[in-house]
Amino acid sequence: MTAIIVEDSRLARNELKELLKEYPEIEVIGEAENAEKGYDLITKYKPKLLFLDINMPGKNGFELLEMLEEVPLVIFTTAFDEYAIKSFEYNAFDYLLKPLNPKRLKATINKVKEEVQFVKTEEIVKKNLNSQIFIKEGENCWLVKIGEISLFEVDGNYTRIYFRDQKPLIYKSLHQIEERLPDKYFFRVNRQQLINVNEIREVIPWFNGKLKIILKNKKEVEVSRRQSSLFKDGLSF
Repeated sequence: MTAIIVEDSRLARNELKELLKEYPEIEVIGEAENAEKGYDLITKYKPKLLFLDINMPGKNGFELLEMLEEVPLVIFTTAFDEYAIKSFEYNAFDYLLKPLNPKRLKATINKVKEEVQFVKTEEIVKKNLNSQIFIKEGENCWLVKIGEISLFEVDGNYTRIYFRDQKPLIYKSLHQIEERLPDKYFFRVNRQQLINVNEIREVIPWFNGKLKIILKNKKEVEVSRRQSSLFKDGLSF
């Protein structure tokens, strides 16, 4: 697993790299002392894992995540425990307090390996629009055709699925879901939303080169600038 460390303290970066030497399955491919340099590294190398400090000069760790279109597994490393709840609003995988406890780090790495193994052992074959999936939320269950789903949307540590007049939550990341969907029918409009292009009712030019899409269920989604460009290229003659 490739990893990048974004941390303003050189000593803290070195300490983490030293601790990670115990895990040969993790390869640190880059490090940065601020959000801007971290953004450049992440978008260039697309790591599987991100060790991220929160308090940094300039943009903080949360602001860095908001800049990213594709977010790797995020492990926050910080000296302040008051950010714990907020970190999970950003779909963080884990939250480690500094100075890092080797036993706590080991538990986190084991969780990471289980997550990666889970993704590997899942059925990788892409589903088509007529494929049916089983969705369960609490005591409620549905058998739904992929083509009936209009929108997948991140909601904390969960993903909300919109179909018919339902919108249940499932405990699965948007990235995991996207890997199993037919590419030609589903499009990632921003970091938190994935739409079924067959469910588009209207496309509206928006600010700064962005697009706004209105779905048939009247749900509105804003397409990021980068994804707006890809959307126009992909759906144009």
